[in-house]
Amino acid sequence: MQPYVPSAPLLLRLGENTYDLTHRALVMGILNRTKDSFFSPAATYDLDDCFRRAEQLVNDGADILDVGGVKAGPGDDVSESEELDRVVPVIEELRRRFELPLSIDTWRAPVAQACFLVGAQIGNDISGFADEQYLAVAANAGAAVVATHIRLRPRVADPSPHYDNVTATVVAFLKERRQRALGAGLSHEQIIIDAGLDLGKTSGQSLQLLRDSSVLAAVGSPLLLSASNKTFLGTLFSLEVTDRREASLAAAALGVTGGCRILRVHDVRGTVRVRDVLLRLSEARTGAHS
Repeated sequence: MQPYVPSAPLLLRLGENTYDLTHRALVMGILNRTKDSFFSPAATYDLDDCFRRAEQLVNDGADILDVGGVKAGPGDDVSESEELDRVVPVIEELRRRFELPLSIDTWRAPVAQACFLVGAQIGNDISGFADEQYLAVAANAGAAVVATHIRLRPRVADPSPHYDNVTATVVAFLKERRQRALGAGLSHEQIIIDAGLDLGKTSGQSLQLLRDSSVLAAVGSPLLLSASNKTFLGTLFSLEVTDRREASLAAAALGVTGGCRILRVHDVRGTVRVRDVLLRLSEARTGAHS
C-alpha cells in the first residue's frame, strides 16, 4: 500500500503556530476527566492523577493534549456546570505547565468558549456542531475545530445504524460541516475532520472507514483518527478493552498510511514510534526512487 500524499500542502493553524501535515502526523494524547470513561474509568478524574497523566503524555511525545469531561456514549447525566468544573481548571493549569496545543473535547459551545478563554486552541466536537453557537464561539476565539460525523447525537445509543454507502455518507457530511465552519469565519487551516469511528457505526462500518482513510483525506482537511481502544477493534478481534493496544497501534499505522494526520490515542509513546518509523520508511522509499 502506497502512502497517501496530499496533492497540495496540508496546513493546520493552532493559535500563532502553523503545522505542516503534508507528510507528518501529530499525536494527540487523550486526557479524560470523567468518572465513567470506557477506558480506565475515573483513572484521571482526581486532579493530581490527571496532571501526572498529562506529564506522562507530554514526556512520551504528545504533540497535542485533548481534555474531555463527558464521555461520548450513554451514561449518567453531566450538567453543563459540572462539565465546566471538570475541564476549565485542567485546561488552565495545563496551559501554565506546558507549551503544546490543547484541545477541549466538548459539544457544548459555552464549555468550549470557557476553555478557549483559558488556553484551549481546538474545539473537538463529536456532535457535528449540533450547538448552533459552537462555530461562532470558535471563530471569535481564533480556535480550530474538529468536525466529526455522528449519525444521531452524543450519549444516545445507536445499535443498528444503516448506510447505503457509509464512506460516501460520511464524506458528504464532513464536506457540509466544513462549509458551515468556513461560513462562520474559520479558515481552511482551522478545520479538522473526523469520520467518527464507533459513533453510529457498526464494527464493519468503522473498519470500512478506516480502510477508506485515503478517500476521507482527499476531502482536503487534516483527517483525525480516533481508533484507540475502540469497540470496533474489540469486536473484530475478540479483545477486551485493556487488550487492544496492538490493534490500536496497527489501526494508527493503517490510518497514517491512508492519510490520517492527527492520531487521538491513549498510548502516546507507542503511537509516536509507529508514526516516526512510517515517516522514515516513506523518506527512505522516496530517496531510493529519486
